Amino acid sequence: MEANSRWVALTAVAPVAWGANYYVTRAYLPPDSPLYGAALRALPAGLALLALRRRRPRGVWWWRSAVLGVVNVSVFFALVYAASQLLPTSVASTVMAASPLTMMFLAWPLVAERPRAAHLAGAAIGLGGVCLMLLTGAVAASIAGMLASAAAVLVSSFGHLLTKRWSGGTDMIATTAWQLVAGGLFLLPFAAAVEGAPPALSPAALLAFGFVSLVATALAFTAWFTGLRHLPAGTVGLIGLLNPVTGVLCGVLIAGEELTVRQLCGLALVLTGVVLGRPARTRASAPGGPCAPAAGQVSSCASRSISSPSSQTPVRWLRQ
Repeated sequence: MEANSRWVALTAVAPVAWGANYYVTRAYLPPDSPLYGAALRALPAGLALLALRRRRPRGVWWWRSAVLGVVNVSVFFALVYAASQLLPTSVASTVMAASPLTMMFLAWPLVAERPRAAHLAGAAIGLGGVCLMLLTGAVAASIAGMLASAAAVLVSSFGHLLTKRWSGGTDMIATTAWQLVAGGLFLLPFAAAVEGAPPALSPAALLAFGFVSLVATALAFTAWFTGLRHLPAGTVGLIGLLNPVTGVLCGVLIAGEELTVRQLCGLALVLTGVVLGRPARTRASAPGGPCAPAAGQVSSCASRSISSPSSQTPVRWLRQ
């Protein structure tokens, strides 16, 4: 259970960084260059991680890195930007808060993880808390923006679970690095064709891009994908509810926004949902390690290897 707590704490780094990213992006980054913004967010992050793991893909990981980069980086970043432009932040954040339920239901066919009742209850309570915090009902919602936000939920849930399915036994820093590089390179020609020359960046914008790229992308994505490897998808999805919580707290502590009683109640509900989704307490590990089978049982790691050929991929998938 102590090990699970460490993985939960590591995974929580990602939604906290993404929640802070809302404020940094809105306050300091150019609003009219979404494609360049996404590319400048992805490429430096990928190159920084490659500096830590100087390895290149091998075999099937050439096309897997490209697929995951397009889904998790290129398409997702573009959809999130479109939703943030077409919808009030409160509405866009609330739609994205549906991702825990989406991830749970997609995890069943993709990675053979059936959602637990506690996960479903936590997701419902957490979604209710986000709605209580953010929805005001005072503004009309764009249909196009709602569709973009809903598509972002589906794309990110599918891409993250595909990463979980494929990345067993691989170096997580290296896999994340190549996803970011592939996604950033894919965006560049579209950015040049649609937006023309890259935007001029002030010193403040350069510092903001440093945070967005290194903290909210390189560090956050590595933590998130590592959590997906070691925790149930339902638990990881619920930890993602810390994203809108962090956004609200940044608004109060940094931007001087008012924290209402309704928002405090919503925060309490969200945190309750996250606690409900914590990993179930397991038996102590056998001497053979955390995957050693109990008497008369098949090892859970062995069953995963049989059911998912991709999990047999060894760490040497990357060539030095």
